[in-house]
Amino acid sequence: MDELNYDRKSELKAFDDTKAGVKGLVDSGITKIPRIFYEPKQNDNNIIPSPDSNSGETQLSIPVVDLENVKNDLTRRQEIVQEVGVAAESWGFFQVVNHGIPLSVLEEMETAVRRFFEQENEVKKEFYTRDSSRKVRYNSNFDLFNAPAANWRDTVFCIMAPNPPKPEELPLALRDILLEYSNEVMKLGIVLLELLSEALGVNKNYLKDMECAQGLDVLCHYYPPCPEPELTMGTSKHADGDFFTILLLDRVIGGLQVLHQNRWIDVPPIPGALVINIGDLLQLVSNDMLKSVEHRVVANHDGPRVSVACFFRTDMESSLKYGPIKELLSEDNPPKYRETTIKEFVAHFNSKGLGTTSALSHFRL
Repeated sequence: MDELNYDRKSELKAFDDTKAGVKGLVDSGITKIPRIFYEPKQNDNNIIPSPDSNSGETQLSIPVVDLENVKNDLTRRQEIVQEVGVAAESWGFFQVVNHGIPLSVLEEMETAVRRFFEQENEVKKEFYTRDSSRKVRYNSNFDLFNAPAANWRDTVFCIMAPNPPKPEELPLALRDILLEYSNEVMKLGIVLLELLSEALGVNKNYLKDMECAQGLDVLCHYYPPCPEPELTMGTSKHADGDFFTILLLDRVIGGLQVLHQNRWIDVPPIPGALVINIGDLLQLVSNDMLKSVEHRVVANHDGPRVSVACFFRTDMESSLKYGPIKELLSEDNPPKYRETTIKEFVAHFNSKGLGTTSALSHFRL
């Protein structure tokens, strides 16, 4: 396309004004994706291609931690703390099984996300907004006007803690299960914070008392099938701007990849499992002991793919300041980051958009 005839800002606005998202483009029957979705060519010279399945080279996979008996078997709990610590330090990602959330709840949550996005556009449109004061927001790409490229996905964003919306403010297609799922995820989040605290060598309530699980944002993502997946991304590479994330993957379609040892590693869906990843704020307060790792979602001819990401953070209005935990510091391990509030950190994260430099570098001493 002629550069002179390409007005990106106008095209972004025209797309946003439809309030129909990526699904609206697919429903219209497009066979070529609009230029606003073209992923810029990355300078990924240091990325090593992942081994071919026939090469005989070992395929890497993210750790899986079995949480069975985490509360009532002290010996097993110590083993789980060790496993979680190693995974969080070396990968920044792990999957958990026997986590206590019934499979029926996970399946109904996934079904509800499809139900919301596949209803009539007129019904969905009332939730379409970029007003950050709204507790329930449906749109395509939170960073549409900031990021280098739009991603091939639509999202419903719901603030579920500490001050959740009234039930009637939630979309009917998601309402009951979203309330139930958020409640279950919050309980699991507290267990994970205890394990991560113990892995850091501090009191098990340390991270909880720092209000790392005071806030919960639930993001329901919908990735329609893409006619030209080689030109775009479902989600550009990024690290999460929270303390940690609990992610429910599509049961069938993969696409999530984690950057590990300069390789993009596929994260296969495991029935009933949840993916846990460390966010930037946990890397900051742990002074780089725990790792917030870049990950991405590739676009796909197949679809739709859905996922549900639960972001754990502090209340956005909190004046608490976060810096490296004093108990972890020493002469040999001085603080690597300055203090910040959740509001400052999230504002910086959102302003730069996905697919750009790490948000953490802005706070590094």
